[in-house]
Order: sequence, then C-alpha cells, then structure tokens
Amino acid sequence: MEETNLQQVHLNDLHVSLGAKMVPFAGFNMPVLYTNLIEEHLAVRNSVGVFDVSHMGEFFLKGDRVLDFLQYVTSNDVSKLVDGKVQYSCLPNNEGGIVDDLLVYRVNETEYILVVNASNIEKDWNWISSHNTFGVEMVNRSNEYSLLAVQGPKAILALQKLTAVTLADMPYYTFKIGEMAGFSDIIISNTGYTGAGGFEIYVKNENALAMWNAIFEAGAEFDIKPIGLGARDTLRTEKGYCLYGHDIDDTTSPIEAGLGWITSFNKDFIMKGHHSAIKANGPSKKLVGFEMIERGIPRQHYPILNAAGETIGEVTSGTQSPSLSKGIGMGYVSTKHTGSEIFISIRDKAIKAEIVKLPFL
Repeated sequence: MEETNLQQVHLNDLHVSLGAKMVPFAGFNMPVLYTNLIEEHLAVRNSVGVFDVSHMGEFFLKGDRVLDFLQYVTSNDVSKLVDGKVQYSCLPNNEGGIVDDLLVYRVNETEYILVVNASNIEKDWNWISSHNTFGVEMVNRSNEYSLLAVQGPKAILALQKLTAVTLADMPYYTFKIGEMAGFSDIIISNTGYTGAGGFEIYVKNENALAMWNAIFEAGAEFDIKPIGLGARDTLRTEKGYCLYGHDIDDTTSPIEAGLGWITSFNKDFIMKGHHSAIKANGPSKKLVGFEMIERGIPRQHYPILNAAGETIGEVTSGTQSPSLSKGIGMGYVSTKHTGSEIFISIRDKAIKAEIVKLPFL
C-alpha cells in the first residue's frame, strides 16, 4: 500500500517525534518499534508499556432486539453477558470461515459495543449491516476514539493514580465507564492481547494526547515505555493468541482454530450446522503450537513436515520468543499426523520442532 493512502492514528505525530519506526499495517501508518524489540517485549512482561492501537474499530449498537441480533451474527453466547462484561467472539461467514474475531462489550440490556480489527472495519461493518433485520441502531465511531493498551503487571499501579475506579476490583474481561486523568466517560477495560495483564483505555481523540501524557507521568516510576506492534506480535504469540489474517481467516473454522470455546451451539447463528458437523466429525486440520528443537526462526507460510519429509501443514505465526530465547510458532497440521515430532522447512532445510500445548508461557 502506498504511503500516501495510509490512514493515521490521532497520535501519529507523537510517535514520529518519539523516534518510532513507522510501517504500513492494516491500512494505517503504525509504530512497529521505538527502540529494541526485546527491550520493549520484556518491559511489558516485567513492568508496563503502552501500545497505541487506535487503528482498531468501534461499533456502537443500540436497540430492543440487539441481543437477538448479536446472537445470530456472532459465534459466542451473548446472553451470558451482564452489564460491564466483555466477551471474545467471532463473526462466522457464509463459507464456513471467519469474517473477523472481535470483542463484544455489554453496556446495558439494549446497548453493546463491538471492537473489531483495523484491517476489517469496513468489511465487518458491511457484513453486520447486511444482517441487521432486527431494527438495531448502528453507529461506527472508529474515527472518534483512540485506544491505548496499557499492559504489564505494573499497569494497574500506574493507572490507579489516575482514577477513582478501583481497578483491582475489576475481573479480567470486564469494563467500567468512568473518569480517568480528569476526563469523563472513559471506557476502562481489563482486556489486552499480551497475556501480561493490564487495561485498555478508550478515549476521545481530542483528549488522547493528554491521556497519553498522564499515563506516562503516572508510570514514570515503573520505567513505563511506548511499545510498538513488533512486541505486540511476540507477546501475543507467546500466549498462543490468534491473529486475524494469520491463524484465522475467511477459510478457517473456529473449531479448527481451537476456538470451540467461543462457539456456542445452544443458539442459532450463521453456518451453525457447518461448524457443528466439523465438531461432531472432527476437523481435518487443527491449529497447534510448536517449539523449535533445533535452531531456527519459523515464519508465516513456512511448510510443516513430518519425519518422512511430507508436507502436513503450514506455519501461520512464528517468531523468536524473547521470553524463552527459542523459536516458537503456531500452524495448522493435518489431524492424521500423530506424535509431537515435526519439522519446519526453513530455507529448504528441515529443522526439527516439537508440538507443545499452548500457551508457550
């Protein structure tokens, strides 16, 4: 994508001034690195770091039948949500794959917020809109909000200085709408895609810079750092979290991706019968995690081989784990393959690896 066609997050100039390496990502000009990937990764694992993930999309839904609507277009059981609860889910398509994975926020009985991936904002909006026969009022407010993911074990200590909301009383995957850093109506969400703990802060664009500065002032004693998307990828991979366009896409069933836990068959949803059959009969492929036994860094699309050198699958995500100091990855492997021994084809060489249980740490 040409640089001139890229969208910019509201704090784009700030990231440039901080010396971030900016790269095209999901149609946006995004900071991938500020200093050093390992340094940024370990800052989040051990202390606290801040990601600007304002490229994500936010859809606000309201209506008397909004629950019925979401039950039909998403795979998870939305009826289990209560006010202030968040749910991970996906949007099944008509071909047995996934339009996108997303978060569903229940504000109250008739109001929900959907948070979707940046690369799929228009696609998701069009898909959801096409199924809105329930009279639900939909507003795409993606361009109004900035999203700061404050992640790491010390995120709570930094953020608590800025709000009267008792963050320690918020369980994982819950949110509150309250005051933070002097601004009202801030969505404070105990979510994130690092597995390191922390919160995601939804703030109106006009207050985003002031919020960023307040967070960094509050986190100064913990050596808070800005973190790029490079570390976001290594952090989520270590936790075995799927990334749309890598581990899940328009062709993969959530059952194949190990996402049966977000696929509820006690309700009707798009292509329910298809996914139910895959669950009943067993998928022909499944997403697995693996660690490199021999030295090598696995990358997306590298072939996965068996001991005979036959291709049995493909890497979907791979990296050198900063926490484990070894190559790790995920990929789809034929369910006919038995045992844990596999090989990753790296530059036409079969490098030994082992299937392991997720997460990696």
